[in-house]
Amino acid sequence: MKGKIWLNMLFILILGALSGLLLSGVESFTRDRIKQHQDRRRKAAVLEAAGINYEEDKLDEVFEANIRVMRKAGFEYYLSPNDLYIFEFKGRGLWGMIEGVIALNPDLETLENIRIVSQEETPGLGGRISEEWFLNKFKKKRVSPKLRLVLRRKATGPNEIDAITGATMTSQALIDMINESVANFREVLGRER
Repeated sequence: MKGKIWLNMLFILILGALSGLLLSGVESFTRDRIKQHQDRRRKAAVLEAAGINYEEDKLDEVFEANIRVMRKAGFEYYLSPNDLYIFEFKGRGLWGMIEGVIALNPDLETLENIRIVSQEETPGLGGRISEEWFLNKFKKKRVSPKLRLVLRRKATGPNEIDAITGATMTSQALIDMINESVANFREVLGRER
């Protein structure tokens, strides 16, 4: 009986070791491809936030021709041909990380656009933050004073955004991320409000 227990334990150890090796081999093999895919998604989001059309096979060319990559105080941001400031944001939603880009008008007080690059929220609820109808609510919204989430009534103010029904906490987390990112970006540029 004792021999069977040791045999079972040995089998489990070998199976675990082989599975771990296989998993780490797949990760090593796909690491560069995943990085390239993430870079393309970021470039696509920057172009979309700037309102620049592109074909998928010419993404890199269109990005290089239209977007200037800028750096200041260790912060990377982008300038579009129509003088939009575009920068990345990242933060915690209700269930996971949310990453995206913000396009600000040259006055640094008005959102031109936002795009979600990736999110880990519940599909059909918080996951709706990446849907076009919700992203359109941010266009031309004022970020000075800060964006505010509106519950139980229609957003009418220049800095108000309607919450997604059933996803209030995700909506609030996104608003907080945008407000914080805009404040940090203004500070980097030396134009605090």
